[in-house]
Amino acid sequence: MSHTLPALAYAHNALEPNIDARTMEIHHGKHHQAYVDNLNKALAGHAMENASLEELMAAMSTLPPAVRNNGGGHFNHSLFWTIIGPDAGTLSDALAAKIEEDLGGMDKMKSDFANAAMTRFGSGWAWLCVKVDGKLCICSSPNQDNPLMDISECPGIPILGVDVWEHAYYLHYQNRRADYLAAFWNVVNWSAVSERFAAATK
Repeated sequence: MSHTLPALAYAHNALEPNIDARTMEIHHGKHHQAYVDNLNKALAGHAMENASLEELMAAMSTLPPAVRNNGGGHFNHSLFWTIIGPDAGTLSDALAAKIEEDLGGMDKMKSDFANAAMTRFGSGWAWLCVKVDGKLCICSSPNQDNPLMDISECPGIPILGVDVWEHAYYLHYQNRRADYLAAFWNVVNWSAVSERFAAATK
């Protein structure tokens, strides 16, 4: 199976002024495309060449670094494009209640999430995940790692993630990661996040 770049469900400029069109063009069309291309190269002739992204994440400890970096990049970005958009959608009652129960409410969740993203040194991601026990947790991962990988220090099913690699924000925000993270909440698609939560807790 050859992995392919997923199409965006919205125009490059649909997230302005929070995320600018040029950043979206480069982030999706250049950076994500490179992860896809390099993943296909890394998997050529490999026993898991036809594996799904989820299967690759589950077996990451057995795979070469090129698959970890590029497979993670492909998975993370594919998720990222779906949980942001021009429509905020609707936060489900079930997810709202779980955020209140496990994370102290929406305001505290956003604060803790932003802190995880701000304190991730260098490049990486911050995540809102469903753990194996069904509880929500917030964590971060380096580079293109994610909680689905069998090597993750915070295993779980990610339902929301934010990219804190500089390529995600530097054109518009320069070194102001905090401003980018504040603007991120303006483009979160809560309907998509709620759907991921429902799927993860079936």
